[in-house]
Amino acid sequence: MLSLLLAATAPVTVVSPDNSIVISVAPDGQSYSVTRKGETIVKDAPLGLDIANESDFSKLQLVDVRTQTVDRTIPLTATKASQAKDHYNGAVIRFREDGASGRTMSIEARAYDEGVAFRYVLPGGKPVEVASEKTGFRLAGDPQCEVSEFTAPHENAWQLKAISALDASKLYDLPMVCASPSGKTHFALTQAGIDGYAGAALRPVAGGVDVHIFPRKGRPYVAVESPDGLQSAWRVIMAGDRAGDLIASPLVGNLSRQAAGDFSWVKPGKAAWDWWSDPLETPPPTMERYRHFIDFASQSGFPYFLIDAGWAYKTGQCCDLWPDPRNDITRPEAGIDIPALVQYASDKGVGLILWLHWLPLDARLDEALDLYQSWGIKGIKVDFMDRDDQEMIDFYVRVAEATAKRHMLLDMHGAFPPSGLQRTYPNYITQEGVMGAEHDKFHWGAVTPAHNVKLAYTRMLLGPMDYTPGGFRNGAKAAGPGDGSLPTSQHTRGQALAMYVVYDSPLQMVSDAPEAYADASGFDFIKQVPTAWDETRFIDGTPESHIVLARRKGKDWYIGAMTNGTARKVRIPLSLLGSGRFEATIWQDGASGNEVNRTVRQVTSRDSLSIQMSAGGGGAIHLTPIN
Repeated sequence: MLSLLLAATAPVTVVSPDNSIVISVAPDGQSYSVTRKGETIVKDAPLGLDIANESDFSKLQLVDVRTQTVDRTIPLTATKASQAKDHYNGAVIRFREDGASGRTMSIEARAYDEGVAFRYVLPGGKPVEVASEKTGFRLAGDPQCEVSEFTAPHENAWQLKAISALDASKLYDLPMVCASPSGKTHFALTQAGIDGYAGAALRPVAGGVDVHIFPRKGRPYVAVESPDGLQSAWRVIMAGDRAGDLIASPLVGNLSRQAAGDFSWVKPGKAAWDWWSDPLETPPPTMERYRHFIDFASQSGFPYFLIDAGWAYKTGQCCDLWPDPRNDITRPEAGIDIPALVQYASDKGVGLILWLHWLPLDARLDEALDLYQSWGIKGIKVDFMDRDDQEMIDFYVRVAEATAKRHMLLDMHGAFPPSGLQRTYPNYITQEGVMGAEHDKFHWGAVTPAHNVKLAYTRMLLGPMDYTPGGFRNGAKAAGPGDGSLPTSQHTRGQALAMYVVYDSPLQMVSDAPEAYADASGFDFIKQVPTAWDETRFIDGTPESHIVLARRKGKDWYIGAMTNGTARKVRIPLSLLGSGRFEATIWQDGASGNEVNRTVRQVTSRDSLSIQMSAGGGGAIHLTPIN
C-alpha cells in the first residue's frame, strides 16, 4: 500500500534509450517537464484538453501506467533517407476523473534519443468534441528562438527572438527552433500525426508558448469532432546538440501512421515548370509553349513537366474571383489537348503534372482524378487551401488517399507545413508552406540569402519543402520586377546549385525558363543531382550564418553549402567517404553572381575540401567512387 501511495505522488518518467532525455508527467496529469543531458528544457508546462459542453479534465487520479520499448527500422520511399530508425521508450499513463463521471484520459509519452513527444487518448464508446488544448511549453530560462509569425499560407520570414520578446497578440508558426540556456541543446517545438485532428500554432504566454488549435469552420467553439473516442496530434520536441542535427531526424515521420501497401511506383525527380518565369498576367496557353517545356525536360533528363494555372477552363487569371465560378477542371482551355500533350511527353520520357485550385477539386475529386488517370497524368499540384482546421486536414487526407489509389503524385501548395502525412502517403511527395522563390516575382519579395539559410534549420525540419529553386538570374540587390516576369534572385548561382542538395523535396522544380539554362554555368550540376536520398548528414553551420549539408545516393555523395549575406570559406572534412578514391567535382561562386567555377580533383576520406562563398553565395560538390 505504501509503495502504491508513493507511486501516486511521484511523476511518471520516461527515459530515452541512450538515457539522455527524460520526460516527466505529474501524477495529477496537469503538467510535464523535460530534461536533456541533465539540463532542464521544459519545466512544469501545462497539459490537458477542454472538451466542448463538458467540464475539463482538471481533477485526475493516476490509475495505471503501461510501458513499452520499440526498436525497429522503417523502410522509406522517396525521401531524405532510405530507412528510419524508430527507437523509443514509451508509457501510456491512464487517469480517472475524481468525481461522479469517472471519465478516463490517457497521456501517451515517448522518449527518443532525438526528442520527446506526447498526445492525449480518450477511450472509444462515445463521440468527443474538443474545444481547445491546455498544452503549453514553459521553457527554461529565456531562450533565443527562430520564429515565424503565423499566417494562413505559412509564407513568412524567420527571426531570432527571445521568448520574452514575442508579441502576445500574435500566433507563431511551427516549428519554433530554440537553444537551451547553456547552448548545449537545440530543440524544435512542433506537431505530428494530425490526421483526424486540427492543426496548431503557438501563442506566447509568460515563460513560454501555448498550443492553439484551430476551430472548425462555422463552429468557432469546437476544434475537433470525433465520432468515437480520440487520439490527439502529437506535441513534439525535437532535440540535438546542434541546430543542424535536427535536419536528419526522422521523428515527425516516425510519430505518424506508417505507409500501408506498395508505393514502389512513386518516382521522385525534377520537373520543368512554366509559371515562375511567366508574367503574373499569364497569356493564353498554347500547345506550342507546352511542347517547348516538354522538349526542355526531355533534353535535360527530367522526368516531369508541371503545367501550372491556365490549362483548365477559366483558371488563367487571379484574383478578384478566385477561382472563377465558371472554372471547369475537367475541360481544357480552347486549343489545349491534354491527351495529345500526354502522348507527346510520354514519347519523350516525360510525365505531366497538372495544377488545380482546391475548391473545384474538392467538389469533383473522384470524377476529376478518374479523368486525369485516363489521360495518363502522373500527378497533381493543389493550391490555395490556406487553412489548418480539421475539415481542411481531412481534405488533405482524402486527396492523398485518392491520388495514391490512382498511382498519382501529390504536391500541395498554399499548404500548412508538413506533419508526417508524407510518411503515411509516400505519393504525397512535397508541399509548400514556405516563403520560397515564388516571392522573387514580386516587388516586396524578401527571399534573401539569410532567409534561405534559415529555412534549412526551421521549416525543412518537418518534411519536404517545395521552395521551387533554380532561378538562374542571380545576384540581384533587390526583389524582382513588378510584372513578375523573368524574376531575379538575390543569391548567387552557387547558392542556386546548393539548394538542390540542401533543400529536401523529392519532386524538385527547375523553375526558370528553358532559355535561362542554355549554355548556363552550373546547369550540368542540376541535371545530375538526385532529389531523393539514402542518407543525410549535417556537417557545419548555424541558422544565423551558413549551412553545409551532405546527402548520399548509392555510393555517391553530394554536398551543398550556403551562406547568408557574409562571404565565407568553409572547410569540409571528407571522413564520411568510404575506402578508396573518389572524384570530386566542385562548383563554387565565380567572378559574378551568375557564374560558378568548376574544378575536378581526386580525394580520399583522409582529405578535406574547401568552398569559397561570396556574400549570399554557395557551392556544391559531387563525390563519386573511382573504379
